Amino acid sequence: MSFWELVIIAVGLSMDAFAIAICKGLSVGKAEIKHYLITGLWFGGAQALMPLLGYLLGTGFQSFIEKIDHWIAFVLLGLIGLSMIRESREKFKPLNDSFSPKVMLPLAIADSIDALAAGVTFAFLKVDIIAAVLLIGAITFAFSVLGVWLGSRFGEKYRSKAELAGGIILIAMGTKILLEHLGVLG
Repeated sequence: MSFWELVIIAVGLSMDAFAIAICKGLSVGKAEIKHYLITGLWFGGAQALMPLLGYLLGTGFQSFIEKIDHWIAFVLLGLIGLSMIRESREKFKPLNDSFSPKVMLPLAIADSIDALAAGVTFAFLKVDIIAAVLLIGAITFAFSVLGVWLGSRFGEKYRSKAELAGGIILIAMGTKILLEHLGVLG
């Protein structure tokens, strides 16, 4: 997998964090530096940790399912993408305006489950996991900070568009992986 493909996947995975960060920015009103850093570190950290865990799980099962790994990548990325598209159509649910670990930890974990599944596919695709984890964490951090800023300025307007874009990106990447393995794409 190329660097740019990893960037595209990282952007797709970060869209849920971006959407939640918009809501957190909306809930706090006037965001301060601590709001940006707390949100970026929680979401960026969780989005970096989960693919690593998924990768470790995937490498344990790789020899059993090597012949169908491209189908697994396609299905997992497709399901994550469809879920994000479905969520983009849901009505806004206000979030708690607290940035405490008690609030942020469950949000970060729930948000990064899709990154766990992506990590499993990375094991099958023989991705440089350290580079992928650092890239996903950094991009998610940046999008989370941007989301808090946008949320504190513009609110709900961008949440659904971010989730829709992320879903489409992940479905496209899953389809590309499948078509490459089937020999349709060079």
